[in-house]
Amino acid sequence: MINVEKAKEIILNSTQNFGVEEVPFLSSVGRIVKEDIIADRDFPPFNRVSMDGIAIDFKSFQNGQRTFVIEGIQPAGSLQITLQNKENCIEVMTGGVLPNNCNTVIRYEDVEINNGFARIITDNVRNTQNIHPKGKDKNQGDVLICQNKCISAAEIGVLATVGKSMVRVAKQPKVMIISTGDELVAVNQRPKAHQIRRSNVFTLVSLLERLQIPSETTHITDDKPILKSKIEGFLNEYDVLLFSGAVSKGKFDFLPEVFEELGVTKLFHKITQRPGKPFFYGKTETCNVFGFPGNPISTFVNCLVYFYPWYYNSVGLRVEEETAILTDNVIFKPNLSYFLQVKLSDKFGHLLATPITGNGSGDLASLVNADAFIVLPKEQNEFKKGENYPVIRYR
Repeated sequence: MINVEKAKEIILNSTQNFGVEEVPFLSSVGRIVKEDIIADRDFPPFNRVSMDGIAIDFKSFQNGQRTFVIEGIQPAGSLQITLQNKENCIEVMTGGVLPNNCNTVIRYEDVEINNGFARIITDNVRNTQNIHPKGKDKNQGDVLICQNKCISAAEIGVLATVGKSMVRVAKQPKVMIISTGDELVAVNQRPKAHQIRRSNVFTLVSLLERLQIPSETTHITDDKPILKSKIEGFLNEYDVLLFSGAVSKGKFDFLPEVFEELGVTKLFHKITQRPGKPFFYGKTETCNVFGFPGNPISTFVNCLVYFYPWYYNSVGLRVEEETAILTDNVIFKPNLSYFLQVKLSDKFGHLLATPITGNGSGDLASLVNADAFIVLPKEQNEFKKGENYPVIRYR
C-alpha cells in the first residue's frame, strides 16, 4: 500500500499525449489550445471612437471655441473621412474610425445640437479623450493566447477577432466507463429489495464532461470469463478505462486478477487514504486503467484526485492548488490521508471550509450538501480550526 503522494507521482509519470486536432473555434470551449494565437494586426486596428458624440481638433476648444459647424458623420464601419476645417466638427459613432484632423471626442451628453451646429456645454474636456488609440492593447505579431491554455468564452472572442475559424487543440482520450456488480440495475428500472440503480458511471460521465471528454458506458456482470472477454476488447479499443467496483477483497472482485491475466501492468493497488483506499491503477502500452472502488464517494473523490491531474498533465494544462481554512476542529485517528467533504464560503477574501458530516463512503446523498474535499494529511490526527489545507472543488 502506498501513500497519496506516491500514487500521484506514479500517475503523473504515466500521462499520455493524445495528439492534436483542428476543431471549429465555436466548438473549442473547454479544450486546451495547442498553438499560440497571434495578433494579425494592431489592437485596435485604427484610432477607435469609444463614445457616440462629436470629434474635434482640441486646439479649437483650447482657444475658447464652444460652438462648431457639423461637417459630416463618421458611422462605425465606414471609411475614414477628413475634417476639412479644423474649427468644425464631425459626428462620430462608437466603434468607428476617428476622422483625420480630429484628436478629441465629446460625448453627446455634453453637447447640444441644433440646425447643423454642435455646442459643447461642459468645460471638462481633455485632449484625446474618448479615443482608443491604434495598437494600444496589442501590436501585430503579439501573442494573444499562449498554447496550453484552457479555452473559455473570453478566448472565443479573441479567436473570432483574429479570424481563427479553426483552432488546434489537444485531442481528447477515448474513454470507456465500466460498472460491475450483479446488484446494479438500469436507472429506469425498479430495483428489487437487494438491488440498487447504477449511479457511479453517470457521476463519472458528468465529471468527464466538465473536462469536455466524451465517454461511453457499459455494465458487466460479476462473471470472470465475461469480464475478461469484454475487457480484453476494451483494452485494445480505448485510451482509458475507468472502472467502478470489483477491485477490493470480495469473492466476486475479479478485476485485479483479470487485469493481470490480460497483461495490464499494475502500478499500484491500494492507497493509504479514506475514502477510496482500494484504488487500482495500471496500464498497457496503449491504455490506462483506473479501477475505482465501488462506493460512490470513493469513486467520486478518486476521479477528482487522480484522474483529473492525470488528464491535466496529459494535455499540458497547469492547474494551481487551492487552499481553504477549516472552520471547525477535526479529529481523524486512522493513519490515512483524509478527503473530508466540506462546504465552502468566503469571508473577507479568505476561503473557508466547513466540514460536512456524512455516513461513510457509501453516502452518495451527502455529496449534494458539500462543495469540495479538503485534504488532511496522514501525518496528523488533529486538525485545528483556522488551519489551512488544500481543497479539491467539485462545484
